[in-house]
Amino acid sequence: MDTSLFKSVRFSQTTITELMIPSYANFGGKIHGGILLSLMDKVAYACAAKHSGAYCVTVAVDNVEFLQPVEVGDLVSLHASVNYVGNTSLIIGIKVIAENVTIGSVKHTNTSYFTMVAKNLEGKLQEIPGLVLETREEVRRYLEAIKRKELKFQYKEQLNNEKSNLAIDEELYKLEKERCVLNLNNDTNPTT
Repeated sequence: MDTSLFKSVRFSQTTITELMIPSYANFGGKIHGGILLSLMDKVAYACAAKHSGAYCVTVAVDNVEFLQPVEVGDLVSLHASVNYVGNTSLIIGIKVIAENVTIGSVKHTNTSYFTMVAKNLEGKLQEIPGLVLETREEVRRYLEAIKRKELKFQYKEQLNNEKSNLAIDEELYKLEKERCVLNLNNDTNPTT
């Protein structure tokens, strides 16, 4: 195998650090989730482009969970690494750390996985370099990405099957303990 077409994970890592300013705050006074998502997308792009040597676009974002709030004045570092590569796609793992520099506290606020694809100048998918795994941690991340892909496929397939086979009248009992009220008097198309 020609390993000249492969790159090491350590050369395929990117970190972006940004100070959280008041204009980034939401109505609750915390940093808006959309700001963090935008920053995650930027670091995912930078990491993917660095590895692939091509323009990259986001095709999926998995597991965006806001574990802890980010405050105005925090210094946010987004650490991205290539966890997996396909022929034209990459899975970028992102860890977000917020640091309050005045009191010295550090907290992990997000972990997410962005799937990116590389495109050439004509906008067509472009083949990318493979990945050299040099540590057990890199092997673990790669294997986890494969497992995440498998589970995502199974979930999509199962959800599509459930939607296709959903018998509304047989499932109505599930709404009894939910916070909703049925008012189907004006339902003109009960089969859709």
